[in-house]
Amino acid sequence: MKNLITGIIFLFLSFKISAALRPSASPSSAEETDSAWRKVVSLWQKGMEKNGLIGSSLMFIQSGQILKQNFYGMADRESGRNLDKNTIYHWASVTKTFTGIAIMQLRDRGLLSLDDPVIDYIPELKAVYNPYGPMSAITIRHLLSHSAGFRGPTWPWGGDKSWHPYEPKSWEQLVAMFPYTEIHFKPGTRYSYSNLAIIFLGKIIERLCAEDYEVYVDKNILKPLNMIHSYFDISPYHLLPHRSNSYFIKDSVISANGLDFDTGVTVSNGGLNAPLTDMASYLSFLTGDPAIENPPLARTSLEEMWQPQITEVEGDSFKTAVGLSFFILERNGLRLIGHTGEQMGFMSFIYLEPASKTAALLVFNSIVRSDSEISPTRELLADVLDALCKYMWSVPHQN
Repeated sequence: MKNLITGIIFLFLSFKISAALRPSASPSSAEETDSAWRKVVSLWQKGMEKNGLIGSSLMFIQSGQILKQNFYGMADRESGRNLDKNTIYHWASVTKTFTGIAIMQLRDRGLLSLDDPVIDYIPELKAVYNPYGPMSAITIRHLLSHSAGFRGPTWPWGGDKSWHPYEPKSWEQLVAMFPYTEIHFKPGTRYSYSNLAIIFLGKIIERLCAEDYEVYVDKNILKPLNMIHSYFDISPYHLLPHRSNSYFIKDSVISANGLDFDTGVTVSNGGLNAPLTDMASYLSFLTGDPAIENPPLARTSLEEMWQPQITEVEGDSFKTAVGLSFFILERNGLRLIGHTGEQMGFMSFIYLEPASKTAALLVFNSIVRSDSEISPTRELLADVLDALCKYMWSVPHQN
């Protein structure tokens, strides 16, 4: 995707929120908890106003229950349509976590091993130049943990012309690039975020199951979680009235991107669209809500995805690691699991703390473009998450 690399966003957020990750000395009172939430909302709303952002939603859940949710602004400024709980956002790279879960389902069914060579399923990759050894050394586990050595973006070059395609539409376009693709480091030795690697996982799913990625995920993840208003790419007619527009803001000039776009062959990398109600179901599953009758993945397999595969940053106070399609932040015994997304004017984050069965999400439908490395929207995302962490620790834990 031509989004700003999600792994960099997560690393940036880990620095921003690390100071907030500390166990509470004693349980907080209801008044203290409510005060902490008001601080989150105040910071969020003031940041939205300051940056002129169009719309955003914020949610906090515990043990499958939505405890807090707030909406700010509009889903579509052209029609004046406001945001609500049914507004459908684009979740960009958060999609990668669904792809990872699908791969783990296939592993649990005995259809693959995480340590299988990728070329067993995608023999076309033999054409890639690997100065570090044979392509057979690159495994499915490497793809899931962004440690395979593939480049970050889908295209190997930028596309600054109006006629350039946003994303590849066909698998054949990617295959044609393989002889011009190289492995950048010895697989398994370090982390480097790769959208391309996740596309390969989507292709493995399709070839093993003999159906489109979107169909497989809908039948085996979305439907079991009752995410019936979630879909990939172009909106169904009956859901289009709920779809959020998205916007880029540059020098106070607002540009709308439209209600729909197609992620093409990169759908497994970032094609999911869903309302907050459906994402709450997803977070309930991730946090282990026992009310979910048909969880799409065994708890042991889900927790396996949260085990560090590659440690990206390590210091005295915290470390950031990459699991199997999830990122992990640890400090003082606290484990935070999450993923970010950014594409076409949408920016989002899902974030959970398994021990307390709490989770939060934040999503924007507009991004301020800036000449600085970190956009104001991303700064606001990090600041709100910092406040969210402090709120999470004020909420009494539940068994």
